[in-house]
Amino acid sequence: MEKDIKVCVIGLGYVGLPLARLFSTKYPTVGFDMNPARVSALMAGHDSTLEVEDELLLDAIDNHGFICTSNIDDIRDCNFYVVAVPTPVDKNNSPDLTPLYRASETIGKIIKPGDIVVYESTVYPGVTEDECVPVIEKVSGLKFNKDFFVGYSPERINPGDKLHTVEKIKKVTSGSTPETGRLINEVYSSVITAGTHLAPSIKVAEAAKVIENSQRDINIAFVNELSKIFTLMGINTQDVLEAAATKWNFLSFKPGLVGGHCIGVDPYYLAQCAQRHGYNPEIILAGRRMNDGMGAYVADQVVKLMLKKGIQVLGCNILILGFTFKENCPDVRNTKVIDIVNALKEYNLHLTIYDPWANPDAVKHEYGIEVINELPTDKKFEAVIAAVAHREFADLDITSLLTPHHVIFDVKGTLPRSISDASL
Repeated sequence: MEKDIKVCVIGLGYVGLPLARLFSTKYPTVGFDMNPARVSALMAGHDSTLEVEDELLLDAIDNHGFICTSNIDDIRDCNFYVVAVPTPVDKNNSPDLTPLYRASETIGKIIKPGDIVVYESTVYPGVTEDECVPVIEKVSGLKFNKDFFVGYSPERINPGDKLHTVEKIKKVTSGSTPETGRLINEVYSSVITAGTHLAPSIKVAEAAKVIENSQRDINIAFVNELSKIFTLMGINTQDVLEAAATKWNFLSFKPGLVGGHCIGVDPYYLAQCAQRHGYNPEIILAGRRMNDGMGAYVADQVVKLMLKKGIQVLGCNILILGFTFKENCPDVRNTKVIDIVNALKEYNLHLTIYDPWANPDAVKHEYGIEVINELPTDKKFEAVIAAVAHREFADLDITSLLTPHHVIFDVKGTLPRSISDASL
């Protein structure tokens, strides 16, 4: 098997690149991405997402023959295609399968009899076989489960996590036939040290992925609601959670902003799937509404605290610490800090957003706002919102940045309580 498999990973982002790098240690591997600038940067030995360290990337290129390309001719001789493109939602929170359709069209142009296609992108049950396969069939002229075969192995990448890397997280696999499932499972298990779980069908594997993050989303929504309740009661939510966590079976979740490409998106895929089958998923959508509203809630709490302290809101300076969707990670996809920004803009005040991890150009392109990588030294702020717990903020003397009368709101609850006015 090792001599016969040649892997192509389509989509070299947060999911695809780490997986491609890992496959290259065992099989001839080509990474394909439509962005030539991304390909050039990777072949020069640097990953701007910081998911793959430069040393590992260069080792894959120099010692394992790993190459990245945007030329479709370079992937024609592969026979094990892995699709790891984004699956976002649109402005109405409806699943956008456009990247999957395009990736399937690309595969359809070069797929050969006997080839296998494995999808890793998060979808609702049925997308692989009902949406992607017909595209491959139409473009290639080949027949599903006769000329080519497919599988689904949901990605389990945790951006910014250097402990739970791709090979250390157990992988779910599946195939369109029993034989395909076993082969796909064998290929993945040869590189995933944490092991694999072969699901009985592709739809089961798809469903397993989409409920993982939906479950987490609902649990965070619950503690976010608790935070609102306890704030009204004058009780510190962190104290309550610490006390409750002394019970052996209490699930430890913390309130906060729920963004990113997974937890903030996947529940909508499950919800739409349920609605297509005539069921209205009340709990799932209620959790989404709660979490989607937390950015505006933070902004509202900050303004209320300022007014209580007699601080003029109109025209004041507010510093937001962090813009990425999570700490110690450059990923700004679906960050909910933008909701804080948009809510505060309504008060005609001056915002400064400082994030040493975020790419200012990417933020400007995606959200149309300015983010700086260095703190300004020429102004003082009436309020600071610690939105993201980057490690750089741990030693930051926040009080030195503030006017004598000020507000500090600690979204993540990581700052010393002696200096913060409130947290979630």
